[in-house]
Amino acid sequence: MSAESNPWPELDWSAWERTASTLHMWTQIVGKVRLALSPMQAHWWNVPLYVSARGLSTSAMQTAGEMLDIEFDFVSHELHFRLSTGAALSIPLRPQTVADFYLEFQQCLTLLGVDARIHPMPVEIKDPIRFDLDTKHASYDPEYAHRFWRVLVSADQIFQKFSSGFIGKISPVHFFWGSFDLAVTRFSGKPAPERPGADAITREAYSHEVISAGFWPGNGGYGEAAFYCYAAPSPTTLADAKVQPAAAYFDSKMGEFLLRYNDARKQASPENTVRAFLESTYAAAADKAGWDRAALERH
Repeated sequence: MSAESNPWPELDWSAWERTASTLHMWTQIVGKVRLALSPMQAHWWNVPLYVSARGLSTSAMQTAGEMLDIEFDFVSHELHFRLSTGAALSIPLRPQTVADFYLEFQQCLTLLGVDARIHPMPVEIKDPIRFDLDTKHASYDPEYAHRFWRVLVSADQIFQKFSSGFIGKISPVHFFWGSFDLAVTRFSGKPAPERPGADAITREAYSHEVISAGFWPGNGGYGEAAFYCYAAPSPTTLADAKVQPAAAYFDSKMGEFLLRYNDARKQASPENTVRAFLESTYAAAADKAGWDRAALERH
């Protein structure tokens, strides 16, 4: 099976970290336009991107009485701008600085008559550099961008199936460009105590009890791609829970269950392995947190 068609390709962080770091900034630029053009929703559900048939999309956004969507195409390696008027523009995804990408991006919005003013400072990363001044991040390896998207497609499909068994409040499966991860979050329906030291973003995100699962490609200091699951607030004895598969474990430093991507992709059925991880970690967290599972789950 070629890397292009493999739903579980190799995704070694050291091999594509520079591309991922650049792409992280590019997705933040696009994501901030979604934030600017979308009305506020609970838990910041108005800001993420979504896995599409070719990459990552904003979905349709309102602008001056029309609809706009912006899509990273990791098949043809282009960024597409599409208006409901029929107007469209595309720019190639290729090695270039974040500053150059930001300038070209803004020029496209201007040509399309889209007024979306965004704050040019990245979020949720160490030592942020303004988009218009960032000449540090300038890598783009199309093969690894495509591999990343293939993993997101596989994870998105599993998360969608996992979501179908929950009838309580649940988020869409969405890609948060701030933390650069794909996630789906379940809610108990109960308010949560405010997190110590929480800022406005965190207060909104964790205003209610949640169990969240997702996938990240290795950023944030972990250094390799992994699936995760955590509860907020976290039960004090959550680390003692036994979960599946055997390779999964609770990382006490990060406060969440982890399953390394490489441990999953090497199994006979990566999908069943990831699904077992999602189901068992959710069950462990829900039981220890005292969730009313009978009322929240489809039987």
